[in-house]
Amino acid sequence: MIWICETCAVETADVDDPPEVCAICDDERQWVPEGGSRWTTLEKLRADGTRIVITEVEPDLWGLRADPGVGIAQQTMVIRTPEGTLLFDAVGYIDDEAVEFVRGLGPTLAVAASHPHMYGVQTQWAEALDAPVLLADRDSEWLRRTDRVEFFDDRREVAPGLTLHRVGGHFRGQTVVEWATGNEGKGVLLAGDAIFTNPDRKTVSFMRSYPNRLPLSGNVVQRLAAQVEGLHFDRLYNNFGAVVPQDAKRIIRYSADRHTAWVRGDYDHLT
Repeated sequence: MIWICETCAVETADVDDPPEVCAICDDERQWVPEGGSRWTTLEKLRADGTRIVITEVEPDLWGLRADPGVGIAQQTMVIRTPEGTLLFDAVGYIDDEAVEFVRGLGPTLAVAASHPHMYGVQTQWAEALDAPVLLADRDSEWLRRTDRVEFFDDRREVAPGLTLHRVGGHFRGQTVVEWATGNEGKGVLLAGDAIFTNPDRKTVSFMRSYPNRLPLSGNVVQRLAAQVEGLHFDRLYNNFGAVVPQDAKRIIRYSADRHTAWVRGDYDHLT
């Protein structure tokens, strides 16, 4: 039986009984409910009326969400290239209609995830789409299902103009997608929550833990900003569909410098 954590919606290995505690949630970057970890299954979610809602985000980019939301309730991103598609940050649910939609976009080149909180039911998606699961090897300790998994180190080209880059930060294996040919050739960065779009769409955040409000150091934030400055993009999406519509590189640099100044104490006189 494949179990799904109700809090993070990440799949387990094939086991008779669910774990006592979800290891991904039992970590300083996530949280376990007061009553302990609870588990569900695809069959139960289906019986409860869960479905996948598909939205066209921009040309050749679609967002998939579970309705009602499952776990962290991220938005899966599906990028289409002439060679095929990439499915990034799989939600914790899958249905036949969504699978047929993704198949209709062309062959699926890979299923990938930004970090362990976004693993969802990635193996079920990969099996349904007959695709490999591409993951950064530095996060291998968090993986519960190894079917179809191919690990990479710092970079993996999925197709021309479509590349996975390990940047670290939130997790050691934290990965972003550089879609250099998207946005009419200006480029798109799918940043997950390595670089998180803020509500004002004019700044971004860098955190080790978002729910527990644990920041990254200034040194790590500067490293992250420098790593993505060499990539080709002008637009940025986080893992919930929020967007910095343009000038994203400048916004990342400004936000990284602002973060570093605050944690260094430059603005203590204002507090």
